[in-house]
Amino acid sequence: MSAEPASPVTVAATRYADPAREAEMTSWIRAGTHLAEQFPGFLGHGFVRSAEGDGAWHMLYRFASPEALAAWESSPQRAWWLGAAQGLVGEFRVQRMTGIEGWFDPPASHDVDYPGLPPGPPPRWKQAVAIFVVFLPLSLLLGVTGAALLPDLPLAWRITLQTVVATPLMVWFGLPWITRRLEWWLHGRPAPWRRTRRTRPPQAS
Repeated sequence: MSAEPASPVTVAATRYADPAREAEMTSWIRAGTHLAEQFPGFLGHGFVRSAEGDGAWHMLYRFASPEALAAWESSPQRAWWLGAAQGLVGEFRVQRMTGIEGWFDPPASHDVDYPGLPPGPPPRWKQAVAIFVVFLPLSLLLGVTGAALLPDLPLAWRITLQTVVATPLMVWFGLPWITRRLEWWLHGRPAPWRRTRRTRPPQAS
Protein backbone atom coordinates (compact mmCIF):
# COMPACT_ATOMS: atom_id res chain seq x y z
CA MET A 1 0.00 0.00 0.00
CA SER A 2 1.43 3.40 -0.98
CA ALA A 3 2.01 6.03 1.67
CA GLU A 4 -0.52 8.85 2.02
CA PRO A 5 0.78 11.95 0.17
CA ALA A 6 1.71 14.89 2.37
CA SER A 7 -0.57 17.91 2.33
CA PRO A 8 0.85 21.27 1.21
CA VAL A 9 1.06 23.86 3.99
CA THR A 10 0.22 27.53 3.49
CA VAL A 11 1.58 30.04 6.01
CA ALA A 12 -0.12 33.43 6.31
CA ALA A 13 1.86 36.02 8.26
CA THR A 14 0.98 39.62 9.09
CA ARG A 15 3.98 41.81 9.89
CA TYR A 16 4.03 45.48 10.85
CA ALA A 17 6.51 48.15 9.80
CA ASP A 18 6.72 51.93 9.63
CA PRO A 19 4.76 52.97 6.50
CA ALA A 20 7.60 55.39 5.66
CA ARG A 21 9.96 52.42 5.20
CA GLU A 22 8.04 50.77 2.38
CA ALA A 23 11.09 50.38 0.10
CA GLU A 24 13.11 48.68 2.83
CA MET A 25 10.23 46.37 3.70
CA THR A 26 9.73 45.39 0.07
CA SER A 27 13.44 44.61 -0.34
CA TRP A 28 13.46 42.56 2.87
CA ILE A 29 10.46 40.48 1.79
CA ARG A 30 11.96 39.82 -1.64
CA ALA A 31 15.25 38.76 -0.05
CA GLY A 32 13.37 36.21 2.06
CA THR A 33 11.55 34.93 -1.00
CA HIS A 34 14.83 34.46 -2.84
CA LEU A 35 16.22 32.44 0.07
CA ALA A 36 13.10 30.30 0.42
CA GLU A 37 13.10 29.51 -3.30
CA GLN A 38 16.34 27.56 -2.81
CA PHE A 39 14.64 25.02 -0.52
CA PRO A 40 13.01 21.83 -1.86
CA GLY A 41 9.23 21.90 -1.67
CA PHE A 42 8.84 25.67 -1.97
CA LEU A 43 5.68 26.32 -4.02
CA GLY A 44 5.32 30.08 -4.01
CA HIS A 45 5.00 33.34 -2.13
CA GLY A 46 3.07 36.60 -2.22
CA PHE A 47 2.48 39.74 -0.20
CA VAL A 48 0.12 42.70 -0.13
CA ARG A 49 -0.37 45.81 2.01
CA SER A 50 -3.64 46.51 3.79
CA ALA A 51 -3.87 50.08 2.47
CA GLU A 52 -1.68 53.03 1.57
CA GLY A 53 -0.14 54.43 4.72
CA ASP A 54 -0.98 51.27 6.70
CA GLY A 55 1.91 49.49 8.42
CA ALA A 56 0.45 45.98 8.05
CA TRP A 57 1.96 43.66 5.43
CA HIS A 58 0.16 40.39 4.69
CA MET A 59 2.57 37.70 3.52
CA LEU A 60 1.72 34.26 2.16
CA TYR A 61 4.02 31.36 1.33
CA ARG A 62 3.46 27.69 0.63
CA PHE A 63 5.50 24.49 0.91
CA ALA A 64 4.71 21.03 -0.42
CA SER A 65 4.74 19.34 3.01
CA PRO A 66 5.15 20.08 6.73
CA GLU A 67 8.65 18.60 6.52
CA ALA A 68 9.66 20.97 3.71
CA LEU A 69 8.27 23.91 5.69
CA ALA A 70 10.13 22.82 8.83
CA ALA A 71 13.42 22.65 6.89
CA TRP A 72 12.98 26.28 5.84
CA GLU A 73 11.79 27.51 9.24
CA SER A 74 14.74 25.88 11.08
CA SER A 75 17.36 26.95 8.54
CA PRO A 76 20.21 29.40 9.27
CA GLN A 77 19.20 31.30 6.12
CA ARG A 78 15.79 32.11 7.57
CA ALA A 79 17.35 32.97 10.95
CA TRP A 80 19.66 35.45 9.22
CA TRP A 81 16.75 36.89 7.22
CA LEU A 82 14.64 37.43 10.34
CA GLY A 83 17.61 38.94 12.14
CA ALA A 84 18.07 41.43 9.32
CA ALA A 85 14.61 42.83 10.11
CA GLN A 86 15.57 44.02 13.61
CA GLY A 87 14.44 47.61 13.89
CA LEU A 88 12.32 47.30 10.73
CA VAL A 89 9.58 44.77 11.49
CA GLY A 90 7.52 45.02 14.66
CA GLU A 91 4.83 42.66 15.88
CA PHE A 92 3.59 39.87 13.69
CA ARG A 93 1.17 36.97 13.75
CA VAL A 94 1.37 33.70 11.84
CA GLN A 95 -1.32 31.22 10.80
CA ARG A 96 -0.73 27.83 9.20
CA MET A 97 -3.42 26.44 6.90
CA THR A 98 -3.95 22.98 5.44
CA GLY A 99 -6.91 21.33 3.73
CA ILE A 100 -10.12 23.36 3.73
CA GLU A 101 -8.56 26.20 5.78
CA GLY A 102 -6.68 27.28 2.66
CA TRP A 103 -9.99 28.24 1.04
CA PHE A 104 -10.33 31.49 2.97
CA ASP A 105 -10.41 34.41 0.55
CA PRO A 106 -6.93 35.71 -0.28
CA PRO A 107 -6.09 39.44 -0.59
CA ALA A 108 -7.60 41.15 -3.61
CA SER A 109 -4.23 41.94 -5.20
CA HIS A 110 -0.66 40.71 -4.84
CA ASP A 111 2.69 42.40 -5.17
CA VAL A 112 4.55 39.21 -6.06
CA ASP A 113 3.32 36.37 -8.22
CA TYR A 114 3.32 32.94 -6.61
CA PRO A 115 2.62 30.38 -9.36
CA GLY A 116 2.58 27.42 -7.00
CA LEU A 117 -0.53 28.71 -5.25
CA PRO A 118 -4.05 28.65 -6.65
CA PRO A 119 -5.16 32.05 -8.00
CA GLY A 120 -8.14 32.19 -5.68
CA PRO A 121 -10.51 30.11 -3.57
CA PRO A 122 -12.64 27.47 -5.29
CA PRO A 123 -16.24 28.43 -6.12
CA ARG A 124 -18.58 28.08 -3.17
CA TRP A 125 -20.58 25.35 -4.89
CA LYS A 126 -17.43 23.24 -5.33
CA GLN A 127 -16.60 23.68 -1.66
CA ALA A 128 -20.13 22.55 -0.79
CA VAL A 129 -19.87 19.48 -3.04
CA ALA A 130 -16.52 18.47 -1.50
CA ILE A 131 -17.92 18.78 2.02
CA PHE A 132 -21.09 16.91 1.05
CA VAL A 133 -19.11 14.00 -0.43
CA VAL A 134 -17.50 13.36 2.97
CA PHE A 135 -20.28 14.49 5.27
CA LEU A 136 -23.10 12.35 3.81
CA PRO A 137 -21.49 8.89 4.22
CA LEU A 138 -20.06 9.84 7.61
CA SER A 139 -23.47 11.01 8.82
CA LEU A 140 -25.17 7.86 7.54
CA LEU A 141 -22.56 5.65 9.17
CA LEU A 142 -22.81 7.39 12.52
CA GLY A 143 -26.59 7.50 12.33
CA VAL A 144 -26.91 3.76 11.69
CA THR A 145 -24.29 2.95 14.31
CA GLY A 146 -25.91 5.20 16.91
CA ALA A 147 -29.36 3.70 16.30
CA ALA A 148 -27.98 0.18 16.68
CA LEU A 149 -25.84 0.79 19.77
CA LEU A 150 -28.01 3.36 21.57
CA PRO A 151 -31.60 2.65 20.54
CA ASP A 152 -33.06 3.97 23.81
CA LEU A 153 -31.17 7.27 23.77
CA PRO A 154 -33.43 10.25 22.97
CA LEU A 155 -33.06 11.49 19.39
CA ALA A 156 -31.74 14.93 20.38
CA TRP A 157 -28.98 13.41 22.52
CA ARG A 158 -28.12 10.88 19.83
CA ILE A 159 -27.73 13.64 17.21
CA THR A 160 -25.62 15.67 19.65
CA LEU A 161 -23.34 12.69 20.24
CA GLN A 162 -23.04 12.05 16.49
CA THR A 163 -22.09 15.69 15.93
CA VAL A 164 -19.43 15.56 18.66
CA VAL A 165 -17.90 12.51 16.98
CA ALA A 166 -18.31 13.74 13.40
CA THR A 167 -16.78 17.20 13.86
CA PRO A 168 -13.17 16.14 14.65
CA LEU A 169 -13.38 13.34 12.07
CA MET A 170 -14.35 15.89 9.41
CA VAL A 171 -11.77 18.51 10.40
CA TRP A 172 -8.72 16.29 10.90
CA PHE A 173 -9.39 13.42 8.50
CA GLY A 174 -12.34 13.84 6.13
CA LEU A 175 -11.74 17.34 4.78
CA PRO A 176 -7.94 17.05 4.34
CA TRP A 177 -8.49 13.72 2.57
CA ILE A 178 -11.13 14.99 0.13
CA THR A 179 -9.31 18.26 -0.61
CA ARG A 180 -6.15 16.34 -1.56
CA ARG A 181 -8.06 14.11 -3.96
CA LEU A 182 -10.23 16.84 -5.49
CA GLU A 183 -7.60 19.60 -5.48
CA TRP A 184 -7.37 19.56 -9.30
CA TRP A 185 -11.16 19.85 -9.68
CA LEU A 186 -11.57 22.48 -6.97
CA HIS A 187 -9.12 24.79 -8.75
CA GLY A 188 -10.21 24.05 -12.32
CA ARG A 189 -7.17 22.07 -13.48
CA PRO A 190 -7.16 18.95 -15.70
CA ALA A 191 -7.56 15.61 -13.96
CA PRO A 192 -4.24 13.96 -12.98
CA TRP A 193 -4.80 11.02 -15.34
CA ARG A 194 -5.34 13.41 -18.25
CA ARG A 195 -2.13 15.29 -17.45
CA THR A 196 -0.25 11.98 -17.31
CA ARG A 197 -1.64 10.87 -20.66
CA ARG A 198 -0.89 14.25 -22.24
CA THR A 199 2.76 14.26 -21.12
CA ARG A 200 3.46 10.60 -21.94
CA PRO A 201 6.18 10.32 -24.62
CA PRO A 202 5.13 8.82 -27.95
CA GLN A 203 5.66 5.09 -28.38
CA ALA A 204 8.32 4.00 -30.81
CA SER A 205 6.89 2.38 -33.89
